[in-house]
Amino acid sequence: MYPEEIVIPMKEELTENGFSEMLTSAEVEQTLNDEGTTLVVINSVCGCSAGTARPGVLMAVNNSAKKPDHLATSFAGFDVDAVKKIREHLLPYPPSSPSIALFKNGQLVHFIERHMIEGRSAQMIAENLIGAFEQHCN
Repeated sequence: MYPEEIVIPMKEELTENGFSEMLTSAEVEQTLNDEGTTLVVINSVCGCSAGTARPGVLMAVNNSAKKPDHLATSFAGFDVDAVKKIREHLLPYPPSSPSIALFKNGQLVHFIERHMIEGRSAQMIAENLIGAFEQHCN
């Protein structure tokens, strides 16, 4: 597990902007069973990818006419049980962190894997998500 002093500021980048933390597998199940759309960010210490993923997600949420009903996050390598449970819902995709998933009524409808984040700007990630929000959110 990563040291808390490294992880907390990265968690707060999302939690201070409306994202709820999912710390246990039970919280994941409860959140993903919520009605409507749920944006889930598997946060990470990976400097380059997570460094654009978090700002890209926030840019999308703050600038889209249509938004997910729920915003949630768990941290890879720290919230171990929660991330394991999220990844069960992401199958057949392999484990990927950071990654961004959009669920609608508990079903995965859009997924951005790490390889789709690497080398891309926050603006490009936001545009990808805004397109998914337009398609799947009310």
